[in-house]
Amino acid sequence: MRVWNFRTLRGVHPHTRMDGLVQWTDDRGAGLMLTWLRFLTLMALASALGAALSACSTNPATGEANFTLVSPAQERQIGADAHPQVIEQFGVYEEMPELNAYVAEISSRLHSVSEMSNETFHYTLLDSEMVNAFAIPGGYIYVTRGLMALANNEAELAGVIGHEIGHVTARHGAQRMTQQTLAGLSVLAVGVALQDQNLMQLANAGAMAWVAGYSRSQELQSDELGVRYLTQSGYDPIAMASFLEQLGRHSHLERQLAFQEGEPEPADSWFATHPRTGDRVVAAAELARADLNDPYLGRNTYLRRIDGMIYGDSPEQGFRRGNTFSHPELRFTFDVPEGFRMQNSTSAVVAFNADGAFIIFDGADNPGGSMANYVQAWTNQLVGQQITLNDLERITVNGMEAATGWLRLNLQQGQSDVRLLAIEYDSETIYQFIFVAPTHLSSQLATGFQRTTYSFRQLSASEARTLRPLRIRVVEVGYGDTIDDFARMMQFDDLRRERFMVLNGMTSDADLQAGMLVKVVQE
Repeated sequence: MRVWNFRTLRGVHPHTRMDGLVQWTDDRGAGLMLTWLRFLTLMALASALGAALSACSTNPATGEANFTLVSPAQERQIGADAHPQVIEQFGVYEEMPELNAYVAEISSRLHSVSEMSNETFHYTLLDSEMVNAFAIPGGYIYVTRGLMALANNEAELAGVIGHEIGHVTARHGAQRMTQQTLAGLSVLAVGVALQDQNLMQLANAGAMAWVAGYSRSQELQSDELGVRYLTQSGYDPIAMASFLEQLGRHSHLERQLAFQEGEPEPADSWFATHPRTGDRVVAAAELARADLNDPYLGRNTYLRRIDGMIYGDSPEQGFRRGNTFSHPELRFTFDVPEGFRMQNSTSAVVAFNADGAFIIFDGADNPGGSMANYVQAWTNQLVGQQITLNDLERITVNGMEAATGWLRLNLQQGQSDVRLLAIEYDSETIYQFIFVAPTHLSSQLATGFQRTTYSFRQLSASEARTLRPLRIRVVEVGYGDTIDDFARMMQFDDLRRERFMVLNGMTSDADLQAGMLVKVVQE
């Protein structure tokens, strides 16, 4: 049988290549065209460099000279245009309005001591389990509830927000846009001027490394500014270092959960845009040696504030419980095979095991017609050409019409068998699975994939009402309580002790004191 290359599953997309320019010399009269292109490109680069030099100013936050092609007014417009897209992507965490007010209160305190205190900033708590915070030009700063769950005191959250304020006051967004623009023009100029494909590719790599290196320095600079704003606001600046350590612990746990323990952190890549977590901890700790009188941490206050906050999946995105995924609002449920772990996003559920097999689940509009025709058309669309599925058949899944077939593909991890399944939920919606297994494991995994297929069913209204999200629950340590006691309270099927320690920023030799507050995760 024919083996197809499935670009969609590989995550490989065609890229426009600059070296296509040198191929113009093969065409009649193209030598003159290339000479003209070289002239125009070099002139464009010279013009951009001239504009950058004319846009030079001293940044009051960093004291450094800035070369930008983006004005403050343009930054504000960029932020205003991007903000609705961010909200559409993540949503605002609105279930606990007092938490949004709390984030705004902390942010305003830090903003008031910054070099842009007269500018209007916007702070948003996003409804996402991701541990993340980011800033976009124009003073738009975002924190996720996933990050708030990981922080263990108010000063740690303030350190994150202060770091993001630093990105805005240092105008890092404008600088990055400027550097990327100039880097792109320089690559074009070098490639066209040299008329050498290898040199052009080398120039492109050099430009990318330059931009990435600039970003690493920006992150360290934002750490310095964050520490400054923390100190001036009365917070304990050592919280910057403690939360960076917390991020390192969380990153290690995430690699365990993704069957990637022992692999290097993504930040070790040459093209990484952030310094390694360990390096950032050391740098922040050295900066945090300020002699403050009674610096504020706010541990108990913070923990009481986040008590009851949703942890992990929200009702709008569905819930993972062990090997079961259930969506109370869309009213369906299914199980994945033993040994698979799930990741949930706004667009799909992905389950994977340690052997390279994975499952992708999502939904689509129902165009009408038979499910067999739908699966065939869907496959053609994914592969990008007309093919014939093997063993295409119509089946019934818990009373719903469905169809399935399979094909063999060359994926990034090697030759794999891919089964596609579409289930007609109702006249408006189709739910679809893609089951992928390395060919040598295909027969071994077939039974588990079949069980997943027939586990998909509709939820009744009463069943949907019983599904509740996990939440942060803050409890007080009693005399004699141990880490294992609280680990047993964590509503997970695996790594309970590890999850508890990471959530609370503890090491294995942590000493629990009676009366202290800790976080657990329960419904």
